[in-house]
Amino acid sequence: MRVIFMGTPEFSVPVLDALVEAGHEIAAVYCQPPRPAGRGKKDRPTPVHARALELGLEVRHPVRLKGEDEQAAFAALDADVAVVVAYGLILPQPVLDAPRFGCLNIHASLLPRWRGAAPIHRAILSGDAETGICIMQMEAGLDTGPVLLREATPIGAEELTSQLHDRLSVMGARMITQALEHLPELTPEPQPEEGVTYAAKIDKAEARVDFTRPATEVDRQIRGLSPFPGAWIEHDGQRLKLLASRLAPVQGAPGEVLEAEGLVVACGSGAVELLVLQRAGKGAQEAEVFLRGHPLPAGTKLGG
Repeated sequence: MRVIFMGTPEFSVPVLDALVEAGHEIAAVYCQPPRPAGRGKKDRPTPVHARALELGLEVRHPVRLKGEDEQAAFAALDADVAVVVAYGLILPQPVLDAPRFGCLNIHASLLPRWRGAAPIHRAILSGDAETGICIMQMEAGLDTGPVLLREATPIGAEELTSQLHDRLSVMGARMITQALEHLPELTPEPQPEEGVTYAAKIDKAEARVDFTRPATEVDRQIRGLSPFPGAWIEHDGQRLKLLASRLAPVQGAPGEVLEAEGLVVACGSGAVELLVLQRAGKGAQEAEVFLRGHPLPAGTKLGG
């Protein structure tokens, strides 16, 4: 098929690769514009932009799609379908209507649960047992369109947002090629009205850890915000990110280090074992390595 691809972050790259490998003709790649990054604050292309250039594909990065000229340029591509995954711009109705088969979105949740910007984070933060991928026919509402394909996957007890992100990206790539192969035969299923939840964008204010909360909530917070923005505490006047954890079956005073060897910290109920930590300006370290340079004896109070 003749496909317009619309995506921006790393999550979208395997999908673009899968479409190319499946033999589809990529009419153009749309992504967010390059933005200042790094110490020099030089404009850096997005992951999709960089990959598209490597593949020799035409790249477009309009700031918006509301103008008639941009919409006409999109329609002039004469595409069979647009594949959209974490693009970052709202698509006006003329854009949605331009391809012959419309625009298909790869959404990383089991719709209608977790419509919106951060479905992977929210699934872990909320303690969901499973999540998945939906291939959805896009319409004007926020992730409200009928679903063409869906597939569930369990969320591991110690899985991080980064790990689930990568698994779902591969799932989405596989499922969109399947959807395009059978597109005329697929029956769009309207989303149920019950069970709608919204995955609001992650706010950095959510990242500070409070060990007076139950261990289950602290563990989800650490795993759900890893690697970005990274759950954190203050220790010795510095910010310390907590990037991986698991539940530990012990009790103690909230914030108290109970077992330094395994870096187990008591919570309001239960405890968590901290597995990966990162000091400000330093790389992430396994707990065992971290403790060699920064011992935290049993009885140390964290996150006060």
